[in-house]
Amino acid sequence: MRDITQLDPVALRTLAVAARLGTFEAAARDLHVTPSAVSQRIKALETRIGRVLLHRVKPLEPTEAGLVLVRLATQTELLEREAVAELVEEGDDEAGASYTSLPIAVNADALYGWFVDALAEVQSRHRVVFEVVREDHTRTAERLRRGEVVAAITGEPKPVPGCRVVRLGRLRYAAVATREFHARHFADGVGSATLAEAPIVAFDRNDSLQHDFVRRVTRRHLAPPVTYLPSVREFDRAIRVGMGWGLLPEADVALQLDLGNLVELVPGRRPEVALYWQHWRLGSSLVAELTEEVVVAARQWMAT
Repeated sequence: MRDITQLDPVALRTLAVAARLGTFEAAARDLHVTPSAVSQRIKALETRIGRVLLHRVKPLEPTEAGLVLVRLATQTELLEREAVAELVEEGDDEAGASYTSLPIAVNADALYGWFVDALAEVQSRHRVVFEVVREDHTRTAERLRRGEVVAAITGEPKPVPGCRVVRLGRLRYAAVATREFHARHFADGVGSATLAEAPIVAFDRNDSLQHDFVRRVTRRHLAPPVTYLPSVREFDRAIRVGMGWGLLPEADVALQLDLGNLVELVPGRRPEVALYWQHWRLGSSLVAELTEEVVVAARQWMAT
């Protein structure tokens, strides 16, 4: 059996950077070396492991073995930075000390609703910055699996290998439209015929909430016309100015429903999305503190 202990940390970091940036050239610029040096480091690591770690396509794609080492490299870098930060704090000399960076994948509604509050609480106590990747809640777990982030808000209750799961709560949505839109498109009621024709608003092509709602109401797979707006603010506004109907968080539309400015398509039919926080099992104090703040912020916003 091949001995693969004591892997070269420089080669591991090079692999992680190449996988994240997608090309040897981009990795070389980030690491301040030549593309040839990047290629040689990764080739030496592959020889040591005895497996191909990167598919040489554009963008570069880690193999299953490569993903394992990308996660290892990212985890190692995080713990190393935390240790250095702790030493700096003990010495009370933060001048010139670097910040720890935590990459996190978050769905749009959480990001624009409450998630930044949790980040701010942690940053108020530590030299830490965040790289937040916005992704649909059905796809964030894949970011964890690939080693691209250390934590994620996801709709997946089953833990990604090497991760811990904490249930955050349920986000309840209401399918709404303006009174004018409703009168124009649903005068004959909300059913298969009208839902197939009435335009909807979706966040992007990964946003399946509206189509899932149609399928639950009609028990059919329909293909209504769709306007895609990948911004929470513009998505919300598009519905409120009558471009289409869509699902908005219940808390965001309660007042307008009471005032009659918005109309619920199927009163009382409010789908819920259960959300979970998954993070690597690292023994990282920063990730542990962030987890605590995320849970507190989420449970103030969502039903449990």
